Amino acid sequence: MIPFRSELPWEVLGAVPETLQTAYGSLVTALDLKAGETLLVRGGTSATGIAATSVAKDLGAAVLSTTRRAERASLLTERGADHVLVDDGRVAGRVREIVPEGVHAALELVGTPTLPDTLAATRVRGTVCFTGMLSNEWIVPDFYPIGYLPKAVRLTAYGGESGDLPGDVLQRYLDRIADGTFDLGAPTVYPFDEIRRAHDDLEHNRTVGKQVVLVAPGRSGTGRYPGDPE
Repeated sequence: MIPFRSELPWEVLGAVPETLQTAYGSLVTALDLKAGETLLVRGGTSATGIAATSVAKDLGAAVLSTTRRAERASLLTERGADHVLVDDGRVAGRVREIVPEGVHAALELVGTPTLPDTLAATRVRGTVCFTGMLSNEWIVPDFYPIGYLPKAVRLTAYGGESGDLPGDVLQRYLDRIADGTFDLGAPTVYPFDEIRRAHDDLEHNRTVGKQVVLVAPGRSGTGRYPGDPE
């Protein structure tokens, strides 16, 4: 449990902790991303991808972000990406047209099918963090490190838990979301009675970013919302 204080509505609060923990942990703990560096976000329209772009820009990094759907490119630009690449499975060549030496860091959110290409987009002594598996493919068969990894490119992974997000970091970003100086993107909110539609939208990739199911006040076990009458 991480204590915090906030008057943000539940549908906003519900979208923050896990997504922020994953993005912040991947960029800061795993990739040690610094101001002035370049970051490739592979899977940019996912909730973690959008959060990672926001955190990276806040850290002072330049962001290249990918999407499989060309119509979503403008959304990534609005979210702060400096360059948006439509992902056909091979983006390393286009990344190196923008950053000839390759990016300093890469966040792999798609999974093992795109991991070799993400590694190829990363510079010598750069680092790739394997965090997501949107492809539902998790395993690299017959993994031979010397043949699989480009020379001197590092590969790490991140899979944190709630306690891995420092309390002061959560509080700082909640305060900044409240005052409008930081944005993780608006979640898609569903009433509890439409939870089946929420799952169907998730399975068919109809939404961008986080999905939140809002349970109505008064349901058993839900407690009260901030500001509800006694």
